[in-house]
Amino acid sequence: MKRLEHIAMIAHDMGLIFEFLGVVSLVPFLVLVLFREWSLILPMASAPIVFLILGYGISHISYRDDIEPSSSITIAAVALSWLAIALIGALPFVFGLHMTYVDSVFEAMSGWTGTGFTMIASLDTTPKTLLFWRSFTQWIGGIGIIAFGISLRRKTRTSLFRLYRSEGREEELVSASESSSRRVWMIYLVLTFAFTGLIMLSGIPLWDSLNLVMVAIATGGFTIHSGGLGYYNNPLLEALLIPVMLAGAIPFKVFFLLYHGKIVNMFRDPIVRILLFIALIGSLITSLDLFLVGNLPLTQAFREGVFTAVSGLCTCGLQNSSPHLWAAIPLAVVTMLMFIGGAMGSSAGGVKVNRVMLIYDGVRWWFRRFFVSSRVLIPLKSGGRTLSKEISELAISKNLLVIVMYAITIFIATIVTLHLYITSFRLEEVVFELVSALSNVGLSVGFISFASPITIKWIFILLMWLGRLEIVPVIIIILGVAREIELDTRNKSQDQEDSDRDRSYEI
Repeated sequence: MKRLEHIAMIAHDMGLIFEFLGVVSLVPFLVLVLFREWSLILPMASAPIVFLILGYGISHISYRDDIEPSSSITIAAVALSWLAIALIGALPFVFGLHMTYVDSVFEAMSGWTGTGFTMIASLDTTPKTLLFWRSFTQWIGGIGIIAFGISLRRKTRTSLFRLYRSEGREEELVSASESSSRRVWMIYLVLTFAFTGLIMLSGIPLWDSLNLVMVAIATGGFTIHSGGLGYYNNPLLEALLIPVMLAGAIPFKVFFLLYHGKIVNMFRDPIVRILLFIALIGSLITSLDLFLVGNLPLTQAFREGVFTAVSGLCTCGLQNSSPHLWAAIPLAVVTMLMFIGGAMGSSAGGVKVNRVMLIYDGVRWWFRRFFVSSRVLIPLKSGGRTLSKEISELAISKNLLVIVMYAITIFIATIVTLHLYITSFRLEEVVFELVSALSNVGLSVGFISFASPITIKWIFILLMWLGRLEIVPVIIIILGVAREIELDTRNKSQDQEDSDRDRSYEI
């Protein structure tokens, strides 16, 4: 009974989130009216209608307001909600482009998770309303659907913030203050419009600029042309997109300093510094490898290497080159950058720079303890904070567990994919594509496309889902189901034993 009460509480809050999504899903109708694509009225109405009906239905489930749901139920609810959002977000593609449902779910999951892979064969002939819908899903999904709902709620509760943290985000993005979460949302909005003006300086029109900025600041990767950024062949555009991608990978809490006019203090944040340092080193190594190993001209190597390295680290799927033509070494460097990803509290994916920093500091701290007496207490210093021994060991264990699970997931996905799909792509290219999916990047060598087998498409859908939730919630669901099956089996066995015992007594 207690579990049902917890589920009812989560259902109520998730219902409110679905209602919010139903309302904001009406925004693409502005584009529909602007470009007079009247044939898309019913296809575009499908998603908001289902969101609103589903949200209204489950938000009106009766619940007790004096209890808080358990963490396991909260995490499972968020994971399943993200899956439901992708299933519903696929409807405009099904009815508007007549895509198969699997391809539509793939497109929607890629959009909401900010990945950037696409199943649309020809973007140049796709209606502008659906192109905007793709960009819009990445923009909303970038800041986090749960965080978006919290920012619009008049009154927040602990359960909503548990939902938020279960989404794979840290408390760095929003605080327990409603006004703080709304300011973050306003900063996100202002940055979008400001960067749109910046991108227009490259000479591309407002429509293209807006869509590119929406996906870049959300560290997505959808473009509105089949040729991607190559359609523009504009070095200035690529250069101006780099700060937009970096802004999406930086913790949104840092932009509060910008909000208060403390611009210099932004770059004093240790996470920002290490992110920029990795971006610089990764760009230089990738560019040099393309020049020395890939035999590209220096200017082309620098142009492709810097942009792709930054895009990979920021987990943004925008690309100005074809990595399929690259040698193995620069491909491996970008793969590692994608695996690391951006910072916690941002719109980026990957294992996060914060975890890499903590593990690095933890390894140094661990070995320093071997050279002093056991009576000497050496605190762990990471990210400008000093942690106690107990907290240090717990933090290192938890974060190292996430990194290990990412690595194991990539290993298993690689083995399964190679068994299911015989392909001419090299092993490093397959790993590159799978890391891109799990880290919600979208950079591609061409391995995954609308011509790929359905089994491979479902593997990528699963990886994008896992990556957005940072794997843990899905594992909790699996363990919970296994536990229920085990308990059910035990109960049936016990009932059978009781029944056999009763029969023996009757005899």
